[in-house]
Amino acid sequence: MQAIQKSNCYHDQGHKATCGYESTRYMVIFGLIQVIVSQIPDFPNMKWLSVVAAVMSFTYAIIGSALGLAKVIENGEIKGSITGLPSSTAAEKVWLVAQALGNIAFAFPFSLIFLEVQDTLKAPPPEKITMKKVSIMASCVTTFFYLCCGGFGYAAFGNSTPGNLLTGFGFYEPYWLVDFANACVILHLVGGYQVFSQPIFAEVERWFARKFPDSKFVHKNHTLKPLSMLSFSLNFMRLFFRTAYVAIMTGIAVLFPYFNQVVGVSGAITFWPIVVYFPAEMYLTQKRIESWKSKAIAFRVFTMVCLVVILYAFVGSIRGVIVARFG
Repeated sequence: MQAIQKSNCYHDQGHKATCGYESTRYMVIFGLIQVIVSQIPDFPNMKWLSVVAAVMSFTYAIIGSALGLAKVIENGEIKGSITGLPSSTAAEKVWLVAQALGNIAFAFPFSLIFLEVQDTLKAPPPEKITMKKVSIMASCVTTFFYLCCGGFGYAAFGNSTPGNLLTGFGFYEPYWLVDFANACVILHLVGGYQVFSQPIFAEVERWFARKFPDSKFVHKNHTLKPLSMLSFSLNFMRLFFRTAYVAIMTGIAVLFPYFNQVVGVSGAITFWPIVVYFPAEMYLTQKRIESWKSKAIAFRVFTMVCLVVILYAFVGSIRGVIVARFG
């Protein structure tokens, strides 16, 4: 919403205008929306929201790529260089590379919900066959759009490329298209937030259900009918925990409203255990490969190299957050 306001302001008052808007209230509004949407009981009930989020993601990615390509054609040249953004010192360049690696690690987050998605599939064909095809397709499509947005964006603006092409105002016109793309970003984030939060909700609520098997607060559902044709189930445990979760996440977002740096930290935390270590260990266990075999040694060397790289990305991203917050 802040980006949409800025876009309209730049269109009305010119690109040099000072169009500053407070972002905190929009974060709070987003949090309130998530409190409501978080009451969706579980992952299988989110099919419609996932579809909307996916469509919105495709829409703004296509718009961003097209605007970048159009800007390159308008410039008549490809800006930037193979070495990327220059920095004042070699150390600063090293830290920027680390943060970039964290951003790349975050670029393929579907592994976090891989098993939850697989659980929603119906057989035949076997779920693992379907998921293999879908994951390959998702990786290819995602990579294509990332390369288009990143490549065209850097080619269009060079070293002045903003961290976010749409909200960072690489593009000003056509303002209505930029507004529409940013509206798609909002809807995508509403759905994406839930897709990645629902597994956390489910795990915590299962733990409470096992811990307090006789608690009505945990187990009892209340059916509410605010309208004659509409009814929904309310569970006080679900309402309390999910509201507290959203409130905490919103508070963190208000304290650290730094997109690229926070994304780098998130990517660095989740990438190695979920994308590298556990799949490698599961493969070795499933195939019953002895630890001293060359394949097992190669897998473990690979996981250790990835661990070193991701620790480097994590430290660099944490530094980026600290510098952005206190520097």
